[in-house]
This record gives sequence, structure tokens and C-alpha cells, in this order.
Amino acid sequence: MSLLKKLAGETALYGLSSMLGRVLNMMLLVPLHTRTLRDTSDFGAVVDLYATSAFLMVIFSYRMESAFFRFGTPKEDRSRAFSTGMLSVMGSTAVITLLLLIFAAPVADFLQYHDHPEYVRWFALILGLDCLAELPFARLRLEQRPIRFVSVRLINIMVNILMNLFWLLYCPWAASNGQDWVHTVWSADTGAGYVFLSNLIASAVTVLLLLPEFRRIGFSFDTELWIRMIKYAAPLIIVSLAGIVDEMFSRSMLKYLLPGTVEENLGQVGIFGANYKLAALITLFTQAYRYAAEPFFFRHAGDKDAMRTQAEVTKWFTVAGATGMLGILLFLDAVKYFIAPKYHGGLHVVPVLLVANLLLGVYYNFSVWYRLKDRTGLGAVISIAGAVITILLNLVLIPRYGYTGAAFVTLVCYAFMSWATWFTGKKHYPVPYQLGRMFFYAFLALLLAAISWWAAPLLPEFARWTVRLLLFFGYLAIIRVLEIRLKEK
Repeated sequence: MSLLKKLAGETALYGLSSMLGRVLNMMLLVPLHTRTLRDTSDFGAVVDLYATSAFLMVIFSYRMESAFFRFGTPKEDRSRAFSTGMLSVMGSTAVITLLLLIFAAPVADFLQYHDHPEYVRWFALILGLDCLAELPFARLRLEQRPIRFVSVRLINIMVNILMNLFWLLYCPWAASNGQDWVHTVWSADTGAGYVFLSNLIASAVTVLLLLPEFRRIGFSFDTELWIRMIKYAAPLIIVSLAGIVDEMFSRSMLKYLLPGTVEENLGQVGIFGANYKLAALITLFTQAYRYAAEPFFFRHAGDKDAMRTQAEVTKWFTVAGATGMLGILLFLDAVKYFIAPKYHGGLHVVPVLLVANLLLGVYYNFSVWYRLKDRTGLGAVISIAGAVITILLNLVLIPRYGYTGAAFVTLVCYAFMSWATWFTGKKHYPVPYQLGRMFFYAFLALLLAAISWWAAPLLPEFARWTVRLLLFFGYLAIIRVLEIRLKEK
């Protein structure tokens, strides 16, 4: 239990940056973007390009941070692994960034942003800077320095938000009130580009703040260690790319597979992306948990109760995720106003995506075993299978059902990957997961949400909210009885 408390404490600290960043994004930036950008196609461009950049980020970093966790965990090897990894990443990042800057126009044409090659240039710089920050952040996590980690992350978040507010809110207001100076730093034609420029400035500030970590690079490159790190990371690159296909492919492919014009299809991407962000509220905890969990499990892999600890952690992760899912479903009538009304036509996919994101979090827990046992190749096979399922089903369902089909594909994919990772782990790393209890909490959350939806038309407005509150706190009471009171007896 002390280890669980320790992990919970680290998760809370890392969550201060991860969750706060996403909460502020949900409460400030998503409402700002969906209301100030010209139409759904502009927001669709934001969604689409960030989905594309997720693929490129894996190419930039080639999972060197995971290799660093594996080979830098022993203190005596940490500096050597950090220097080797950083020198490798710095060299490759310089080359890839330069190529994207040189060939920005043809890349923009391929992505169907013919009039905006500057988008590609800005993202090349964003990705390059973010990649350089990956290993310093990983070292802070491994050395259990969450306060330093969180401080830098929070500054990144605040810079990004302030620049968005400046360009998308203040500058248009200043221009409309006759302040001519504003036209020297702002143009109404740039539109969605200011979202990317804000990110670029925030990423540059982050690298500057991490300069003390860069000074720890020993400039000693260990070729033998680098080869071992690359061999370890190579399957994880496939895992990551396949995972991004599972999460992002549908958003990128909507503009190619739907029958409308590019602008019309980007509008559909915008609606799907906005509602995906509502469902992604459940991943706030998941992201914070992942920051803390990966180094945590490596540090305690040798403990005699390591498997039992992992089973208990996974159960409580499911409890937290299912509680978040229930809260969003019960109060979706309020949550939906985080996005502009013109995006509400896609709210029907939120329940599907919530279940999918809960399964994704469970998959992260199940997949720990192949990292600990150096069986990343098997993890790559599972991820490739999930990616194949995603691609094939999207090709079939998107032309027929649009983004609704894409949402169900996401659900099917994550269900398969959770099952496959659990099934293979039974043989190689038999963690005694409490699957029955985990399924019960997820099912109960969906059942209570369904009861709320069924009762809503029969009740006046005030009574609806009362029933929702009773159902939510009743769910928490059931958890307390099953997990605390019964165990105390």
C-alpha cells in the first residue's frame, strides 16, 4: 500500500502539469478556438495537423526516452545513457527539421494545405524543439524530480495560453477598436496559424528553461550502448506509430475518405475533433498516470510483490477512469458547452469514445509487462494488428458513416489491443488482475448513465440534475463499500 501511495503522490504531481494543461486547454483553448476560428474547417485544420504531427514526433524521437528508462535506471549508467541518447537525438533532429524546412511546399501540397507551406515550417520547428526536450524531461522523471518537471511544464502551458489569447482574442479586439499598431504583429488572414505560432513560442521557452539539463550532456557517445538502446527502442517505434494510427488515423483520413470538398471534409474533422476532446477528458488522469507509472514500474520490477502491486494499481486506475467516464456522461448537458454549439452535432460519439479511451488506459497498464521483460517485439506485433484493424475498418466505415464510423473503429481497436496484451501477458508475466471487479465498475458506470438518459425526458430540469448527482455519489458509495469497508472487515 505504501508503494501505491507513492505512485499516487507522483501521479498527482505529474498530473499538476498534465491534467492542468489539458483542463486549461479544455476550459480555455477549445472554447476559444471553436468560437474565434472562422468555421469548423479552420478548427479541422488544427485537429488534422496535430494528428499528423503525432506521427512525426515518433520519427523525431524514435522512443529514445523509453530506451533511456531501460538503460539509465541504474545510477552508474545514467549519465552515459543520457549523453548517448541526447547526442543521437540532437543529430537526427537537426537533419529531419532541416529537410522539412527545405521541402515545406511539397509536404504542404501532399497534406492538402497548398496555400500554407508555413504550417509545415512551423510544425517542423515545434517538433524539433519538443523532441530536444523529451530526454531532459525523461531524466527528471527517472530521478524523481517532479517539482522541476511540473514547473517547466506549467510555464509551457501558460505561455501557450497567453499567446493564444493575445493573437486570437486581444489582437482582433484591438484592431476593431482602431489600434493600428496591432497590425504589425497580427493579420486576420493568418487564422489557425496563430494556434501553431503560440505552440512554437511555448516550445522554444521550454527548451530555454531546460538548458541546465542540457549542460549535463557529457558529450561522450557510447556506440555499443547506442546500438543496444536502438534495438530496444525499435519495436517501440512500431508500437508508437501503430498506436498513433489507432488514435489519429481516423481524424487524418476523414478529409481523404469523405465525399465532400477539402473544406467540407475538414469541417467534419473539426466536429469530430472537438467532440473527441470532450471524450478525452477521461485521459487527463491517464496521461498523468503514465508519466509516473513507467519509471515507477521499472524501479520496482524486482520487488517480490511487483505483480500484485501492478494488479492493484490497474484496478484503481479502472475505478478512477470509470468514475470520470460516468461524470462526463451524467453531466454531458453542461460539459458540451466547452465547445461551440455548431459542433454539438457530434455529441452522439462521445459515449463511444469515452469507453474507447477507458480501454486505452487499461491497455497501457496491461502493456507494462513487455517493457519489463524486454519483449517489445511482441508488443509491436499487437500494435501492428491494432493498426491494421483501424485502417481496414476506417476504409470501410468512414465513407458510409463518417466520423460516427470512425468512433466505433476506435472502440473496436482498443478493445482488441487490451485483450491481446492481457492474453499474451498471462503466459510471460502473469499479473493477477481483478478483471471481474474492473468490468463491474465500467459496466455499472454505463448502466447508471443509461438510467439517467432514460429518466431525463420524464423529469423536470431540477429533478434531472438531482437524479444525476444521486447516481454519481451512489456510484462512489458503492466503490467505498466494496473497496474499503468490506476489506476492513
